[in-house]
Amino acid sequence: MPHWLDRTRWLWPALLTLAITLVQIDRAPLWRDELATWSAASRPTGDLLRLAAHIDGVSVAYYLLMHGWIELFGDSVPALRLPAALSLAGAAALVAVLGGRLYGGRLGLVAGLLFAVLPSTSRYGQEARPYALATLFAVLATVALVDALARPGWWRWAGYAAALVGLGLSHLLATSLVLGHAVVVGLAWWRHRDRRYARWLPALVPAVLVLAPLARLGRDQQARQLGWVRPPTLADLPDLPGDLLQNGAVGGLLVGLAAVGLVTLGRRGPALGACVLLPTALLYVGGLFTPLWVPRYLLFTVPFGCLLAAGPLAALRLRWALPIVAVAGLLGAPAQASLRRTHETPRSAPIDYPAATRIIDAHQRPGDGIVYSPRDMRGFLDVAVAYYLSDRQPRDVLLVRGPVADASLAATECPRPAECLSGVNRLWLLTRGNHRAAPLSGTTPAKAAALRPFRIEQTWPLPGLTLTLLTR
Repeated sequence: MPHWLDRTRWLWPALLTLAITLVQIDRAPLWRDELATWSAASRPTGDLLRLAAHIDGVSVAYYLLMHGWIELFGDSVPALRLPAALSLAGAAALVAVLGGRLYGGRLGLVAGLLFAVLPSTSRYGQEARPYALATLFAVLATVALVDALARPGWWRWAGYAAALVGLGLSHLLATSLVLGHAVVVGLAWWRHRDRRYARWLPALVPAVLVLAPLARLGRDQQARQLGWVRPPTLADLPDLPGDLLQNGAVGGLLVGLAAVGLVTLGRRGPALGACVLLPTALLYVGGLFTPLWVPRYLLFTVPFGCLLAAGPLAALRLRWALPIVAVAGLLGAPAQASLRRTHETPRSAPIDYPAATRIIDAHQRPGDGIVYSPRDMRGFLDVAVAYYLSDRQPRDVLLVRGPVADASLAATECPRPAECLSGVNRLWLLTRGNHRAAPLSGTTPAKAAALRPFRIEQTWPLPGLTLTLLTR
């Protein structure tokens, strides 16, 4: 590999990641989890901390970061998603750096470019959630660990400790990477018998001290936050690469190449494999007993899979290795197109919040009210309307206390809808799902009874939603 390319090997994966991720970054509507980010991060700091005491406490550091970001750059869709794109561009650069330090510049460059073209990199680089930031800290912590093992000075161990704290604050479950790091340190000690490697243990102490209160808070809130997560089964394991990477063909290709790399990369291959397999095993086993098994929680392991997969490719000349990277990109092209239409999971129907709010904005009149059904954290219908319409939204006629007042992500509604609808003559009804034939069937019995005095003027069936205009 030319000397100039070796010296700039970190730059090209970062630029490629940004170039791909920024394409149509604002096309897909904000989905449920991103609306939660906006709802939390757009609150005053005191209200945000009160929210964290009740729900989503493990994400409070990310929400505080996004709060400051919104203050500086606003809350448009591109602005909300840009930190994730920058985080994964940084992760791609660090993958190239880590690969170069372990195996040479060619492997680092190929691994970084492979990471850049994966559909999962675009998917989570276009999402206002903390997984991209956790991936950045995961690679940064591993680079810091490799440096500390090469030259075991206290300052390098301090840098590693700081990166671990950042990793846990961005996503608590990502600290399971420490299991892989334990294998890295153990193998290094077995080879060199350097007592200074024992400094790894004190380097874990700051993370334990900072993250232990967060872990206790997350444990107390787990039932409210992750009650929807089902236990994993053995059938989930073959689907994991495709679910995580957003495309089964790309997942199969990466797993196949990584398996070859695990065998051919020598003594460091098992260490990289441990950084992928041990966090996965912990999440799977833990998910059997408590709600944990969500494939996207393992995004931070993907860079290490790319380093393994680059092993057999780096044995080739660049002019042969790069076309294989391009093949991975082409295999992921359908997923790249799909994720720019919707960020809903493949098993969920797309939900077009912007289409509903455009219709409301175009047809509403002064004095209009709006009713949501269901009103919960699964759909965030009210949060979506608040985001897209801001102060132009119709009056929320059933609202008793908003999410900010409740220190929650959900609002409290009027327990007697018929009374709260008195005096309202024109009403919008926004429901989740397709209820074109019978719009009131998408509501609760109490709301349906309260809406019987209204006549249906028009119904708009939309992706994942039904919007109905009613008059008394």
